[in-house]
Amino acid sequence: MKKTVRVTKLLFTTPPLRQVFNEQVWEIVARVPKGKVVTYGQIAAMIPRPRGVGVKHFRAARARWVGGAMASCPSNLPWHRVINVQGKISVRSNNKHHLLQRQRLEDEGILFGAGGRIDLHVNRWRPRK
Repeated sequence: MKKTVRVTKLLFTTPPLRQVFNEQVWEIVARVPKGKVVTYGQIAAMIPRPRGVGVKHFRAARARWVGGAMASCPSNLPWHRVINVQGKISVRSNNKHHLLQRQRLEDEGILFGAGGRIDLHVNRWRPRK
């Protein structure tokens, strides 16, 4: 017997009230201390689900939305402290920001291991609630 796979389309490719969401992301990133990193998903988990967005959809899209917020963040933010869940810098094909990001992180004392990974057990920011 074949199983039917239900495909659900993401209703929101960007968050509702995008500027509000972005500002929440940027406020969190501004608090990340020197020598620590935070993941896109970690930031996303700190932001309440926007009204009108289902739980499943929010879980599926929120880290991507954080990435979108970081792509347009103010230049004075420590944007370089945001990495992916694998402990790696997310490389964009249209620029060389990943090289600058690595240099800034190394300048803060963060070490990169095999495969360009940062040890999240050592370097992950754990904010006090």
